[in-house]
Amino acid sequence: MAEKYNKLFEEFPPISAETWKAKVVADLKGADFDRKLVWRTNEGFSVQPFYRQEDLAMLDYLDTLPGEFPYVRGTKTNNNDWDVRQNIIVKDFKEANRKALDVLMKGVTSPGFVFNECIDVAKDDMAVLLEGICLESVEVNFVAKCYSNKIAGAFTDYVLAGKWDPKNIRASVACDSFGNYLLYGRMKNGFEGSVAQVKGLIEKTAVLSNFRVIAVNAKNYGNSGSSIVQELAFALAQGAEYLSALTEAGVTTEDVAKNIKFNFSISANYFMEIAKFRAGRMLWAQIVKAYGPACECACKMRVHAETGSWNKSVYDPYVNMLRTQTEAMSAALGGADSITVLPFNAIYEEPTTFSDRIARNQQLLLKEESNFDKIVDPAAGSYYIEELTAAIADEAWKLFLTIQDKGGFLTAAKEGFIQAEVKAMAAKRDLNVATRRENLLGVNQFPNFTEALEIDLDAATFEAQDLTAEDAEIETLKPYRGAMAFERLRVATDKFAEKGKRPLAFMLTIGNLNFRKARAQFACNFFAVAGYEVKDNNGFKTIEEGAAAAKAAGADIVVLCSSDDEYAELAPAAFEAVKADSIFVVAGAPACTDELKAKGIENFIHVKSNLLEELTGYQSKLGIK
Repeated sequence: MAEKYNKLFEEFPPISAETWKAKVVADLKGADFDRKLVWRTNEGFSVQPFYRQEDLAMLDYLDTLPGEFPYVRGTKTNNNDWDVRQNIIVKDFKEANRKALDVLMKGVTSPGFVFNECIDVAKDDMAVLLEGICLESVEVNFVAKCYSNKIAGAFTDYVLAGKWDPKNIRASVACDSFGNYLLYGRMKNGFEGSVAQVKGLIEKTAVLSNFRVIAVNAKNYGNSGSSIVQELAFALAQGAEYLSALTEAGVTTEDVAKNIKFNFSISANYFMEIAKFRAGRMLWAQIVKAYGPACECACKMRVHAETGSWNKSVYDPYVNMLRTQTEAMSAALGGADSITVLPFNAIYEEPTTFSDRIARNQQLLLKEESNFDKIVDPAAGSYYIEELTAAIADEAWKLFLTIQDKGGFLTAAKEGFIQAEVKAMAAKRDLNVATRRENLLGVNQFPNFTEALEIDLDAATFEAQDLTAEDAEIETLKPYRGAMAFERLRVATDKFAEKGKRPLAFMLTIGNLNFRKARAQFACNFFAVAGYEVKDNNGFKTIEEGAAAAKAAGADIVVLCSSDDEYAELAPAAFEAVKADSIFVVAGAPACTDELKAKGIENFIHVKSNLLEELTGYQSKLGIK
């Protein structure tokens, strides 16, 4: 049978990459190949429209199998299994235990107990929290604002007093003193105190060989607007800093490495995220190897993936379900060890049971229907994925070396290098969102025209998270959502409408059918982003008819929608007809723009507009604050 198919392929002559490109260029009919088809990423490299086997000739890791160094194809021989994690906020130990037992019965395999308040946890408290949970069957995680040492100690004491084999216990405590330095601006215990704290944690929990006590919370970079390369590079530098500091303090390389868990965010960049996890494992293996571990197994990277918050929205929140689904899929294909799908309304103070259930079901559905158990490495074998993996690894390694040249992670943080890099990328992404080069569905593109918030959200929902301590010594990272600037506009419109009339943008459609329909649709979306009521029309025979209809409708904004050729005549007439009652806008950027401006027409909207700036200006004109 194989011979039969081989003969089939012999009938097709080999085609060179140059021939393929020549055919593409011919089909472009004069358009520039690079400008049309080559994608320049935020990560600093270009993505070609097609790849071939010869593109992989320089990659030296393609022959490695899953579970083999440098672990680009995963740290396990079967990478098609991951833990389904769900976080549970701990306010009352008994209630948190009830929730944990409930989600465990529904398929969760990795409960995460989150302490948002400083709670002093003793062994007896741990017994209440974990009652009825078979610790050898699940992974248990603790995320605490403080008292990480006491939580780790109480958990260890509870395990040792029980019937379990300590070697079979999988758990983690998210102690990240170095990462918190960038969130709070200072290390509470200083450098030496922080190192001593982590060293003590390692020694206290040494009897639990699969209890990881060091967290590298790379998600803070992604949720602050970083690129994928930046998130990976800073995470690697942070991990290397823990390795250096703790080995100098007398801890073995193996003991440090096996205690680190990397917590990454997942963005909507599907294939890039798959490649990020693969590149991360490969680079981390090389870093750990440089420290000379006694066992190559110490070079394995343990990764937890969490759907990011940067691209999540308050308006049209059900779109978040689609975002988190594809994000979780990319983490699974990338070989993450555990995945958390955050509830789609987790941007509120606390998720609801309904959205929590949907988030959990997304992960379980992903596991049940993917059939990943029938293949070993879903991402392997794709020229595209392999090229992305290599490109991300290359760029992340360059940035990692830059940080090392500066003296390492903490030194780079002290001089503000890391913060400046993240801020610059965040500003670039903010501009892309403002100009719709990066789309947030339901926010800056295709909003739900009739939606209004059903609950009154705290103003902090629309501000960056600032955890800067009073005694901060460095600038801090401030996680935020890319949608917030647009959401503030829409919230202001909603509040304005509560006290009176919602602003109405009226489409004065006239002339060329195709142009007026397309521009009316564009303009409706444009103004609906700010929460304005929009009214489209089939078309008017005269400017006078359209102006009368706009006045009768009580239009606050009148948008002329026609063709560029017709604007020279129609726009001045429409402007004179409506300027006394409404703000006049031309949809498009016609060649006669300067002539129209000379006649007093100031407002033009088009695909190159900075949507955020334009809408902010209209808010001001309408008196919306």
